[in-house]
Amino acid sequence: MRTPPTAVALRQARLHLLEHGDCPPGGLDERVARSWRRSLAAGLLPAGRLLDCEHATGAELTRTLASNHDLLAHSQPVMEHLFEQVRHTQGMVILADKRGTLLHTLGHADFLNRADRVALSCGANWHEQQRGTNAIGTALVEAHGVEIHGAEHFLERNEFLTCTAVPILSALGDLMGVLDISGDQRSRHPHTLGLVGMASRMIENRLVIKSCQRHIRLHLHAQPEGIGSVAEGIVALSEDGWLVGANRAGMAMLNLARADLGAVQLANRLDVSLAELLSRHKRRPGQPTQVRQRDGTCLFVQVQHDAPALASPASVPKQPTPAPDALRSLDTGDQRWRNAADKVRRVLDKPIPLLIQGESGVGKELFARASHDSGPRKNKAFIAINCAAVPENLIEAELFGYAPGAFTGARREGSVGRLREAQGGTLFLDEIGDMPLGLQARLLRVLQDRQVTPLGGGQPVAVDFALICASHHKLREEAAAGRFRQDLYYRINGLTVLLPALRERTDFPVLTERLLADLNPGRQVAVAPEVMALLCQHTWPGNLRQYANVLRTASAMLDAHEDCITWSHLPDDLLEDLQQPETRTEKPLADNLQELSRQAVRQAVDASAGNLSQAARRLGISRQTLYRKLRV
Repeated sequence: MRTPPTAVALRQARLHLLEHGDCPPGGLDERVARSWRRSLAAGLLPAGRLLDCEHATGAELTRTLASNHDLLAHSQPVMEHLFEQVRHTQGMVILADKRGTLLHTLGHADFLNRADRVALSCGANWHEQQRGTNAIGTALVEAHGVEIHGAEHFLERNEFLTCTAVPILSALGDLMGVLDISGDQRSRHPHTLGLVGMASRMIENRLVIKSCQRHIRLHLHAQPEGIGSVAEGIVALSEDGWLVGANRAGMAMLNLARADLGAVQLANRLDVSLAELLSRHKRRPGQPTQVRQRDGTCLFVQVQHDAPALASPASVPKQPTPAPDALRSLDTGDQRWRNAADKVRRVLDKPIPLLIQGESGVGKELFARASHDSGPRKNKAFIAINCAAVPENLIEAELFGYAPGAFTGARREGSVGRLREAQGGTLFLDEIGDMPLGLQARLLRVLQDRQVTPLGGGQPVAVDFALICASHHKLREEAAAGRFRQDLYYRINGLTVLLPALRERTDFPVLTERLLADLNPGRQVAVAPEVMALLCQHTWPGNLRQYANVLRTASAMLDAHEDCITWSHLPDDLLEDLQQPETRTEKPLADNLQELSRQAVRQAVDASAGNLSQAARRLGISRQTLYRKLRV
């Protein structure tokens, strides 16, 4: 544990920063010094008032929690275990997302009462630009574990805290969030950084395994006993041997950089081929095998997988696997959806606006966010605004911001507006077809001039953001009818992609499996074949949004010992719809449950590329039952 400077030395260093604009050499830990400089540049003062950093609203927090579902699900058990280790310190265990928003906290009531005064509660934002030097915000910026003790906090109001935070990374090396322990500065412990670091590795390992379920995984360690421990390396491989994901330990063991993922094959790092590893795994399942790296050092490797592709690796065409990205993680096999994603990838690094069309509920915002996270601006802000949800009299102020006192009810300090919040990142205008015509003219001017002038006056401010728009309206027809400005339509229509409706998608069984896995973490839930057959035939007017809600409700209806959704778990209104022929597509339906069951079995086998074990898992039945159904 490093020894922080004394309170006197820190006060002197802070005065030097305020007087000279920089920290005195050698007086501070370099990470703390860099953070102090960033805090000052953000307009913060040690004894000054906070900038506008209100809590997220209930709706905003709900959306944030939903978008961080996997991070939360895999972090909570680890946080509970971690809290048991530090319960005596009267502190808190905190999880924040990659933007610094607090997602989940555990702590003692006495300390929580005090912490509330500095907003250590869910929905608060602890990014450096909002709260100055602090463990959560500084760990996010530095992408490294940090301790911030007492007066090392930039804001004096936080000096009673001692905080330790470590980032949590995805299988692609992307920042997902931060795990933190905060407490009274008198409770500082020399092993806290190591404890938080170990807990964050445990979360990362769980996330890597979850996100790479469909890949071949190698679990690595210099000693066979180390496999399965928190210190093991994990790397994910495509069917033809390309390295497509890893935890931090795996990256270090194989000397990988983030840019290597999707671009380096296993044979470039180990002296054994994937085919040989799979052959050893087949002979001795679950047993570690010794391999050598190209530099001669030895590692023990254990092969694990949940995917069917290993049955015949030699038969797989040796084609390079594209580097994984956020769009690819949403791809469940529908060719129209995949074609749209492929087109979008080609323009993400170009100043071309994207227009996403599709019915309500097809996942336009999810597609837009994945497009942002797959592009060069992924580490910057993604600002989403639903033009149909904001009242017409407020949407102008919401977008463009306003000067102090611009109108009755305005905040005293004014607002920068969502356009300026998107600086450097991506602005997503959902349901832009519902934007008032008058406001369309102002937006067009901003897109032409790349400048924003707030309501109530003030100097124009230059803006730089990628633009993604979406609408369920057919905007070309709306423009032709005069309900949408043609000049704005041509400005936002750099590339238009149309997302297919759920009833048109060919990946329904795989999509169902993905949704159920997300809704039931740590639990394998399936849909009965006869139920799946009718669900596949349904028209789903609400598309993915409606279907996800149905599966969420059905999952909630399952008893603790049940893992298969049947008729009894479906809501009554859906059962009524499924029994009405007019609600289904023109594809002819079988007139008895036996034939419906056969249809579901055929779809599952096709979706599993003939792998019967995976098809059985999708159907929620045993392989023996599947064999019997195939013989009927």
